[in-house]
Parts: sequence; structure tokens; C-alpha cells
Amino acid sequence: MKRTISRISPFIGILIVFGTWFVVSRIEIFSPYVLPTPEKVLSSFSKMLQSGEIFVDIAISFGRVLKGFLIAFVLAFALGTFRILVPAAEKYYEYILQFFRNVPPLSMIPLLILWCGIGEVTKTVIIVLASFFPMYLNIVKGFTGCDKCLLEVGDAFGYTQFEKFTHIVLPYALADILVGMRIGMGYSWRAIIGAEMVAASTGLGHMILLAQQMSRTDKVIVGIFVIGIVGLVTDKLFGIVIKKLFKGTGENGWN
Repeated sequence: MKRTISRISPFIGILIVFGTWFVVSRIEIFSPYVLPTPEKVLSSFSKMLQSGEIFVDIAISFGRVLKGFLIAFVLAFALGTFRILVPAAEKYYEYILQFFRNVPPLSMIPLLILWCGIGEVTKTVIIVLASFFPMYLNIVKGFTGCDKCLLEVGDAFGYTQFEKFTHIVLPYALADILVGMRIGMGYSWRAIIGAEMVAASTGLGHMILLAQQMSRTDKVIVGIFVIGIVGLVTDKLFGIVIKKLFKGTGENGWN
């Protein structure tokens, strides 16, 4: 019984939300223009599935997210590695990183449009700026948090600095790296939707903006649901990877 309740608990919350939505829309507390009924949203979603337009927008947005996310990860990993191998260099760039970490990526859109236009470069840079810092901070946390006793064992075996990094520090930091990637992916989705609303003619963000301009609140809600579902799926994929690597949910609360 406890296992059954545990499995259905998430769906209870979803049913409550949809039930409340159904009741509120039926008694018309809000205008149907502001809050369409679940049936209207489901009908629009069904039509978009049948026409295939929603899959096109998902594929375009996912491709942009993946490209920017991979570039950000490579940069974050390279800079995190450089910080560990050459710790004396940190003081030369740390304040620059802290400055840009506190600048919202979407605030850079006007400047990037002036520099790069409204092409793919602008959207890629926005994603990189959004996802780089959570990955970089978690990578550094994993590298600097390595057990000193393990490093002393490496010294006892005569490991070089690079060998200690590849054989001891990197495996130890893997969990933090994956957590950073998970957070970075979430930030990537947030950034691309905002970027596509301003500087794109395709993708989920543009679809939502176009629906708003056409007063199609039902399509706006469809876009929001699709973004949430795609983000949830990518998050679960990271959970599966961690389960495979660590033989369980681990200490980071992955399900």
C-alpha cells in the first residue's frame, strides 16, 4: 500500500491542478480569452501534434540548447581544470567571472543583436552564458573538494600532478560535475526560450510569442507545457545516467 501511494502521489498533485483549472474555467472566474478551458488547450495541442509543427519547434529549440550546452560544458570543464592545474592563475580572472556571473544573460541580447544580428550566434551565446556558470562552479567544487588523504596516496605512489588529476580528482568530482550539468541544462532551456522570443523566427519561444500576438492563449499554454515536459525528460535522463554510474540514487537526491 505504501509503495502504491508513493507511486501515485505525484499524479495527485497534477490532478488537483487540472481539477482546479477545470472548475475555474467552467464557472468563468476569468475570461476564456485569459484562461481557456483544458479541453480547448488539449484540442490545440492535438492539432499541433497532427500537423507536426510542435515537433519542428521542439527539434529546433533542442538543437540550439544542445549546441550551446555542449560549448558551455567544454569551456567550464577546461577552465575548471586550468584552475586546478594552475591555481596561481585564478586571481587574474576570478573577478571577471564573478562579474559576468551576476549579469543576467537576457540583458545581453540587445548588445549581441547589434554585434551578431538575430542569427544562431546570438542564441548560442545566450545559452552559453546561462549554463556556463552553474557547471563551472560545480566542477570547481568537485575538484577542490577532493579528499586530501587520497592526494597523499597519489604522492606516495609517485603520481605527477596530471596523473593525480586524472586518476583521483576527476573520478572524485564526477558527481558534482553531473549535478552542474543538470542545473546547466535547466538554465539552458530558460535562456533559449527568452532568446527565441526576442531574436528568432522558429522554436518554442517564438511559437509562444507568436501565439500571444495572435491572442491564442491556448497555444501559449501548450508551449509552456511542452517546455516543461521536455525539460523534465532531459532531467530524468541525467538521473538515469547517475543511477548507472553510481549504482543507485546517490547522495545528491537523484530519482
